[in-house]
Amino acid sequence: MTVLCLVEPDAAGVAGASQRALALARGLAAHGTGQLAAVVFGAVDQVPVATLGGAGVTDVHAVPPDYLDGYAPRAWATALAELADRTGAAAVVAAATDRGSEVMAWLGAITGKPVAANCLSAQPTGDGTYQLVRQRWAGLLLEDAILEASPALLTVATDADVGEPAAALPPAAEPPVHLLRPGLTEADLVVRATETADQGGGVSLATARVVVGGGRGVGGPDGFAPLEELAGLLGGVVGVSRVVTSQGWRPHTQQVGQTGTKITPELYVACGISGAIQHMAGCASAKHIVAVNTDPAAPIMSRADYAVIGDLAEIIPALVAALKERG
Repeated sequence: MTVLCLVEPDAAGVAGASQRALALARGLAAHGTGQLAAVVFGAVDQVPVATLGGAGVTDVHAVPPDYLDGYAPRAWATALAELADRTGAAAVVAAATDRGSEVMAWLGAITGKPVAANCLSAQPTGDGTYQLVRQRWAGLLLEDAILEASPALLTVATDADVGEPAAALPPAAEPPVHLLRPGLTEADLVVRATETADQGGGVSLATARVVVGGGRGVGGPDGFAPLEELAGLLGGVVGVSRVVTSQGWRPHTQQVGQTGTKITPELYVACGISGAIQHMAGCASAKHIVAVNTDPAAPIMSRADYAVIGDLAEIIPALVAALKERG
């Protein structure tokens, strides 16, 4: 059984959300022939083949930028549909990031197949169906479901705990990279985004390894400048609480929480955020949380690995200065 997995690279190789998608896809492939193929959109010489090989990938299909530059969701879905048909793929998997979810929705529309979103686990039953556990209501409920479709289209929750870590797998050879040039039409390219360096290099909130969050305590739109600088020094992105978007200080695309984006960074620095339950639902899967707040009784302080009690207007600039001194 061949399983395709859409992989989103980041500066360190493969985004954490895509690593979770690969782990679930690897489990599906293990029930058949063990053929796990990754699909990457980007320069061939930048494909993280060593990381993908270590994750159990046996083949990589890359769509080069000289053929399709930038993000075009319908075109990406068309490429996946064409490749799935050509390889006879039993399943197509992607992380439930903004991109992964949008591309898989397009893939479902193109193929006429249902998409099972935010999966935590998926097991073939042997009769052409899949037994799933998936998140509903932003993770407040878990649903047991049966998916009957070929190929099966799945997105994996960005905070899913699936499979054996890639680091625990035996060493693997680097998989071969095959150029993929799907047959596209003008309609496939109607919606298209072009990224530039000043847009963060394409790092999304859902896949960022470091997130610097700001809440009401930042004080206003101008108060985010030090947070932006800190995020840049740490190679991360800025996230915000719901009150910040409600005030119109920052766009909703940066909101962390139950009604925003669920994040899974290595480090989450929460500045001036009280830690309401809706916000904690979005950042609970961060490996390390550092909270900066003047209120020692704020809910987030008891959930943080490290709590700094003080004025973020003094603490964040001091932290930025210290990082700059270290080079």
